[in-house]
Amino acid sequence: MRKLSCLWVLLCMTVPFAQVRAEVPEPATAATHPTAANDDSDQPSDFDDDAKSDWRGRRHLRFNRYGSDRVTIGRDSFLGPNEHTNSVVAVLGSAISQGDAQQVVAVVGNARVTGPVHDSAVAVLGSVYVDSAIDQDVVAVFGNVELGPHADVGGDVVAVFGTVTRDPAALIHGDVDNVFDLDISGVGWLDVWVKKCLLYGRPLAVSSGLEWAWTLALIMLAFYAVLALMFRSSVDDCVHTLETQPGRTALAALLGMLLTPVLLVLLCITVIGIAAVPFVIMALFCMSLFGKAVVLAWLGGRISGRRPGPTGHPALAVLIGGAVALALYVIPVIGFMVFKLLGFFGFGAVLYTMILGVRARRAAQAAPLVGAAAPGVATPGLATPGAAAEAADSGATAGAAAAAAGAAAAAATVPSPAAQIAADLPRAGFWIRMGALLIDVILVGFAMSVLRPFGDFHIVILAIYGAVMWKLRGTTVGGIVFDLQVVRVDGRPLDWETAIVRALGCFLSLAVVGLGFIWIALENNHQAWHDKIAGTVVVRSKRHSAPLV
Repeated sequence: MRKLSCLWVLLCMTVPFAQVRAEVPEPATAATHPTAANDDSDQPSDFDDDAKSDWRGRRHLRFNRYGSDRVTIGRDSFLGPNEHTNSVVAVLGSAISQGDAQQVVAVVGNARVTGPVHDSAVAVLGSVYVDSAIDQDVVAVFGNVELGPHADVGGDVVAVFGTVTRDPAALIHGDVDNVFDLDISGVGWLDVWVKKCLLYGRPLAVSSGLEWAWTLALIMLAFYAVLALMFRSSVDDCVHTLETQPGRTALAALLGMLLTPVLLVLLCITVIGIAAVPFVIMALFCMSLFGKAVVLAWLGGRISGRRPGPTGHPALAVLIGGAVALALYVIPVIGFMVFKLLGFFGFGAVLYTMILGVRARRAAQAAPLVGAAAPGVATPGLATPGAAAEAADSGATAGAAAAAAGAAAAAATVPSPAAQIAADLPRAGFWIRMGALLIDVILVGFAMSVLRPFGDFHIVILAIYGAVMWKLRGTTVGGIVFDLQVVRVDGRPLDWETAIVRALGCFLSLAVVGLGFIWIALENNHQAWHDKIAGTVVVRSKRHSAPLV
């Protein structure tokens, strides 16, 4: 039984191979074709169209039958003399062809061709050297093209961000194009970094040819120390945030990185916001740089046990942390992990510190408004600061004055009626809010089907509809059906700015796979992301729902 199984497998492997051999015609012999005996010779001397087409067809057939692609990643791809193949391709390495190839391609590496090529020779982020016949084009992107004395190029020679140098004996049958001639001497520095650093998963390595990388790293370390000198208090605040709330710092970094593309797209959609895109990108870049200084200060402080005082300056901690980071950068795999983690937590520390600062400012602005009584109106059972002063001026006892002052302090902590309503009313849950949203979507969709010129802008019209209804009525039609009301958490009236910000925030809640809306079900306060951004909350109250007219 086992022998029969082996014979069956062998038969299944043999039949397709026999079919392929039957489909591929045998090379022509000297008797049937005058040039078949010299099939491996050079191109026919007469160069007429028929002979040239026949020669290329037989060459292509030979490649398909006997050739195989030479493709390598992370190392050089080599084709020796008297060898032939379809393609010589090297990614993160050099492509060297001394034999007979159809095409030669190098990506982040150089291409060196000394054998015939029947298509093109291309190098991206690398240079091309040719000293043989090439039927088609020679292209180098961010590199130079050099043609030797035996170069014979049938097409064009193109160097993008590079130069073209040729021997006087070299032949070019097409055009020579220099796009942004920068006269660079190849990208050998990049090739060394790729082979010594990138392929090992580290940003730095102790090797010749990487002096530029170490110089750049030391310059950036000095820049981070200067930032710590100039903005000591800000660096200390961010370090404190990173130490006390590492989990929220990581969450802020993750959300910031996920939402940055969404923010840029939203700015571009508004058309007016396109002008702000470069400033946003620059702000994010500055935050990343400052975050590196923060995380290096934190690392150096943890190692040196930094304490407040002249000797505990964050700039010194940055230098200590930077030295440790540079040492870790040369370790394979771990180097890149440390590099990315430092940037990740640094960005999160800066972003979350900014969020905490905004919250503190809002709380400071809302504090005077909370519990403030109307001028000249006395609240039963409570005393005002003026009443305390009158009791002291009228010769009241010290106990009465102290009691009045205590009552005044208690009055300052009593929330306003609107804030109390926002705090006491039950929050609207996920499903009831989704039901109200579904009604609004159906209404807007029906209106858009009538207004055909605006039928492709459903989401934009829905956002405008929501902003107008929130400002004028405090809710939408769907909210009226389910007795929902949008109120501010600080108790102040809902103004146009809050309504517009909330409407724009809905795009953000929807963009990340609707996670901003799902957040309603995950949080105790039932706030969506756009509620958090605008400082609003959705409550259920019949007495606060407003009619349409």
